[in-house]
Amino acid sequence: MKLFIDSARLDEIEQSYAFGIADGVTTNPSLLKKAVQKLQNEGKRITLDSYLKKILKTAKGTPVSLEVTETSYEGMVRQAKQLYKMFNPVAQNVYIKIPVNPSFEKRDGNDFEGIRTIKELSKAKIPVNCTLIFTPEQALLAAKAGAAIVSPFAGRIDDYIRSQNEIIFDKDDYFPMEGWYTEHTILDDNGIVSGIELVEQIIQIYTNYDIKTEVLAASMRNVRQVREAALIGADIATIPFGVIRELASHPKTREGMKKFTNDIVPEYVALMQQMKKA
Repeated sequence: MKLFIDSARLDEIEQSYAFGIADGVTTNPSLLKKAVQKLQNEGKRITLDSYLKKILKTAKGTPVSLEVTETSYEGMVRQAKQLYKMFNPVAQNVYIKIPVNPSFEKRDGNDFEGIRTIKELSKAKIPVNCTLIFTPEQALLAAKAGAAIVSPFAGRIDDYIRSQNEIIFDKDDYFPMEGWYTEHTILDDNGIVSGIELVEQIIQIYTNYDIKTEVLAASMRNVRQVREAALIGADIATIPFGVIRELASHPKTREGMKKFTNDIVPEYVALMQQMKKA
């Protein structure tokens, strides 16, 4: 499974690539604005344009998803093409994030603006990361329109199920992949019992019909959720830097390192020193 870092902070992105495990970057305009403003407030001379180019160069050879802000078909197509034309030449790694459904109201006539946009950009050979996916059928439509990546928001489905059932929770609390059982039933959102199951159902549909669109498990809340995304066969997981840092951690590993260090004998240290001089 590929690991993308979900961040707009250049220091976090650079460190993730330095770890040797980053396969891409996802970000959004709000996070980018905050990151640039923070640097400007510190006296750094930087613009959003130059900052984005630094991110693209850092991630050279791997996808970086940039998001449109328009919500109409015409606006999203225009903005996507402008973004791609402006920034893809930097490192040839720009993907455009398009919402599967940009409408604000149910049946307001705009439900398919996102799908139409994906189709148009696909014809123009602009790779699309389709976002805000909360159902398998949305993922199917995005794939049929030509999306290169679909992003089901696993963590947000878990939040939604808990909120709908008045369950108090913290954002990074674990939600069981097999669902939340009450005394009489299992909680669900139209048959989806967890964010991980949403990802799993999308993978199953794509497997049924040999669809090549990659499934990106988004909105990852904790390490265990990342593990479960890998277990069910997600192509990609996009992860906040804080969760990335926890992936390599376990108390018994730290305990073992202390024991190994304490057990090192002087003769072995001397041998290592001789090898270093050789």
